[in-house]
Amino acid sequence: MGRIYYVMGKSASGKDTVYKALRDRHPEFLAVVPYTTRPIREGERNGVEYYFVTEQQMNKMRDEGKIIELRSYHTQYGVWNYFTADDGQIDAEHDYLMIGTLESYDALRTYFGNEKMVPIYIEVEDGLRLERALERERRQNVPKYSEMCRRFLADEKDFSEENLSRAGIIKRFENKDLENCLDEIERYLKVCYT
Repeated sequence: MGRIYYVMGKSASGKDTVYKALRDRHPEFLAVVPYTTRPIREGERNGVEYYFVTEQQMNKMRDEGKIIELRSYHTQYGVWNYFTADDGQIDAEHDYLMIGTLESYDALRTYFGNEKMVPIYIEVEDGLRLERALERERRQNVPKYSEMCRRFLADEKDFSEENLSRAGIIKRFENKDLENCLDEIERYLKVCYT
């Protein structure tokens, strides 16, 4: 049975960078592209980071029973939905690399079973994380600072020690230095992969 290696962490923890580096290092892991109803950000591509869909498309998939897990966030710009679909991307034969939230990891763990899921939790000291978030927002054509702050504060609750414990997250990867973080993850994957 294949496994799902699931990268997660708070906003601006560097999880996207870690995820992309792991994709480069492990082409044998298939990607699962999640869905969202939020607007596409500068530099993102439909079908790569997410499938960007309308609420009507999402509702149709829900009505067809294709949504595995769904999260809705009340942002400064309206409700943004994120979800994983049973759309043929995942089978029992292959190994996968996914990225998302603790909430989505937990829902996928319920759906696929504990033995299929391997968590890769990325963490960064809050001050550094806030600096990274601010720098990323500054690069946008239209920075959304209030949404950045909302995400930062929401992560404190979403990734609380209680929630991490309940989801069975024990191993953590400090992303102060990307190469050291990736090396530590590689050692962990060798143990999990065999």
